Amino acid sequence: MRQTVKGERKMNDFSIGFIGLGLIGGSIAKSIHRIFPDYRIVGFDNNLSTLKEAVSDGTLTEYTDDIHTIAECNYIFLCAPVHYNIEYLRQLGPFLTDSTILTDVGSVKLDIYEAVQELGLARYFVGGHPMVGSERSGYGAATDRLIENAYYFITPADGVLPGKTEEFSTFIGDLGAIPITYSPVEHDRITSYISHVPHVIAASLVNLVAAADSPDNIFKSLAAGGFKDITRIASSNPVVWEHILLANPDNIVNGLQEYVELIDKMIYHIKQRDAAGINAFFASARDYRDSIPNNSSGVIRMHHELFVDIPDEAGALAKVTAFIAEAKISLKNIGVSHNREDEEGVLRLSFYDADARRNAQDVLKAAGYRIYNR
Repeated sequence: MRQTVKGERKMNDFSIGFIGLGLIGGSIAKSIHRIFPDYRIVGFDNNLSTLKEAVSDGTLTEYTDDIHTIAECNYIFLCAPVHYNIEYLRQLGPFLTDSTILTDVGSVKLDIYEAVQELGLARYFVGGHPMVGSERSGYGAATDRLIENAYYFITPADGVLPGKTEEFSTFIGDLGAIPITYSPVEHDRITSYISHVPHVIAASLVNLVAAADSPDNIFKSLAAGGFKDITRIASSNPVVWEHILLANPDNIVNGLQEYVELIDKMIYHIKQRDAAGINAFFASARDYRDSIPNNSSGVIRMHHELFVDIPDEAGALAKVTAFIAEAKISLKNIGVSHNREDEEGVLRLSFYDADARRNAQDVLKAAGYRIYNR
């Protein structure tokens, strides 16, 4: 069994293949190149310009249009849509050896898991799901630190060869992610509650307000504060979510039915003027939410934001941005919140990562500004 402690793999003959080089595949490949620069990284993608870009920037050692070249790699990451991944499994299967670890990055595991079992590839398969995302998609949005400090589901197939799950978990930890091991069935149930159902609810809230809006769009104007914040995941790619919902239907329907029951209970409390029931509903939600840790990424992408009180006077905004620029901190976005019913701080600053946010907070506090964190 090959050693899996960082730095102990044989650098010169260790190879990793990527089928699909979008946001997730590209980011993992970039992370591997940064941490293990001597590894051979091979790309396979239907977008030739992406492959050329990845070779040009040094992420890939090479690219290929021959699936057999990918089959020879020690680790193989399936990063295409699941129906394509299943077809690639069929092509790869006859050429795999017991030294291979086959993995994917999909957010639903049932279909790929069933295909692996059906094709007799379970001995090689250790599924994966990095709990990360971005507003943008494609290789151009990939970064070498996207999975850093993020939870990374490890979902081994029944019958995987001994040691492979531990080996791959160690490798993912070497990349800076936080590996957590669950069965594919458990994974799909967990993600349905903390990601899939919330996306449906967020989209429903936006559609509710859109349908109720007046001709002068006053709802839209006033929704720019807290409402837009709590429904930001409704801006996700509709095609992606079409596929996810149809791939995990039972868990999502069960979660939505339980949510409808909660709404029905609240309707009852309101109709009955049941103050205690209403209070208990919000109190339990507050207590559970406040217990959720802030120090690692969850399945729904985190935003790195600060809220800053500034006076309503000429040059106030420029002063804040000048302090940040002088500290050489990159701003991702900036905005003024006009509807602040559910949040504190008039100026919203968005950063690319947690370190930039923390540094900006220190700089602005030292300059005398009042800072709020979400």
